[in-house]
Amino acid sequence: MKKLFVEIVDGDALVLDEEQSRHLAKSLRMNVGDMITVCDGKGIDYGCRIAGISKESVSLEVCYQQASDSEPSVKVSLYQGVPKGDKAEDIIQKCVELGVFEITPTLTKRSISRPDEKQAAKKNARYNKIALEAAQQSGRGIVPRVNKMITLKEAAASCGADLKILFYEGGGEPIKKILADFSKDKTPESIAIFIGPEGGFDPEETALLQDCGAASATLGKRILRTQTAPVAALTAIMLLTGNLE
Repeated sequence: MKKLFVEIVDGDALVLDEEQSRHLAKSLRMNVGDMITVCDGKGIDYGCRIAGISKESVSLEVCYQQASDSEPSVKVSLYQGVPKGDKAEDIIQKCVELGVFEITPTLTKRSISRPDEKQAAKKNARYNKIALEAAQQSGRGIVPRVNKMITLKEAAASCGADLKILFYEGGGEPIKKILADFSKDKTPESIAIFIGPEGGFDPEETALLQDCGAASATLGKRILRTQTAPVAALTAIMLLTGNLE
């Protein structure tokens, strides 16, 4: 069943905006009587029947509501070193599909791409649109937000996750061991993962993150690209926390 996100669901009827209506009627070719799922972005799904279709709007009849069962049990925040080109778009799309909670583009010493404030704002709008589309496609219960770009120092100071993991090509412990050791005391409700840009992290940056409590982890004996590493890390975390069952 197709899913769309709406800002407000109120009562037993709902009217979609023009863009959503056009997508539903023209792209998805849905008709009166078809069923669709809409979500409030807060983890509640609404099963709806299409009651009417026009060029500008689609009206829906709410048939039932239920808590979304597609959200992971752990909130994973990705701090991604700002990459070159359009790599960030692929990272956002794939990580949203895999269950990331939020993504923060992070400026590091070795980041080649260094957008100014105006460029960063334009990119952020584009990134959040990609996150929305990926959330709809994958049936998420929330739309993971893509935060404004910050520096690694700001990221280290503001990150309040239960468990912080630095993925570093210079070596570290397997993710399985890090999670197992942490879970001896309690199950993490939130995990922050730090991924470097194309050139990786500077030694001073790894020391900064380690001083803030981040555990160094390895993704195996091969060095992964900056757009591959977050997908591999997130997949491993979802598997090890029982969210790929």
